[in-house]
Amino acid sequence: MKLKNRYKGIFYIIISAFCFAVMNASVKLAGDLPTFEKAFFRNFIAFFVALAMVLKDRHSFKLNRKNLPLLTLRSLAGLTGIVCNFYAIDHLVLSDASILNKMSPFFVILFSFLILKEKLTLTQGLIVAGAFIGALFVIKPDFSNAGFLPSLIGFTGGAGAGLAYSIVRLLGKRGENGSFIVLFFSGFSSVVLLPLMVLSFEPFTTAQLLALLMAGFSAAGGQFAITAAYTYAPAREISVYDYSQIIFAAGLGFFLFGDIPDVYSVTGYLVIITMAVIMFFYNNKGKMNT
Repeated sequence: MKLKNRYKGIFYIIISAFCFAVMNASVKLAGDLPTFEKAFFRNFIAFFVALAMVLKDRHSFKLNRKNLPLLTLRSLAGLTGIVCNFYAIDHLVLSDASILNKMSPFFVILFSFLILKEKLTLTQGLIVAGAFIGALFVIKPDFSNAGFLPSLIGFTGGAGAGLAYSIVRLLGKRGENGSFIVLFFSGFSSVVLLPLMVLSFEPFTTAQLLALLMAGFSAAGGQFAITAAYTYAPAREISVYDYSQIIFAAGLGFFLFGDIPDVYSVTGYLVIITMAVIMFFYNNKGKMNT
């Protein structure tokens, strides 16, 4: 039964990876609309999806005041992650933006050590350092490189997402409900983004509206799928399959936008994914057959 559940978890996490790749592609398909406008639609739709989940599960809307500072910090970190990711999507090859966002698991390890005081082994430290080296191949830190700033912003987005996930773990240890965390984050982000969107608002075409709606619903689908994945199997057993998003992003980027990553970026992908695979086996040594 446990093996069957593991396969279900793998299936759902791959579905999640596909949904998030479609979200990223939809954001890019929305064209030259301001980043804040795109981010608002993504979070506004997610708010109603999260609200439906809270109502469906009959969870309380009562806010635990002791968790308010952490909920706010989680929301600010998550919002930073989304805005930076969307900016990177608009200015980079789709697979480059996706792999930089997938630096978040490595930042989770780093922030868990710094914030949650979890143990960081030498092996884990070397793996994280290796992933950062891989990111440098994608970022290509050269001010003459037009993609340097967007790449750096995308990397910052991965850091923001990693910090957000670390705080979610801390909130979970404090007994905060997962659906309420998503609801608070989506509502907080929508409120913060609304005035920023209004100030930079640009009218959108029907096609752009459809792309924005697709981004919102595919993000919600990805969230549902990844939640289902982790109910069937622990993260240590299936998280590496989340990197299938890079394959989906590369395919969508090529067929929709003619994106072809350069050799440095591909080298970076291989290094980062290799580090993820090594971390996967390191976390699972002696556990996969139980």
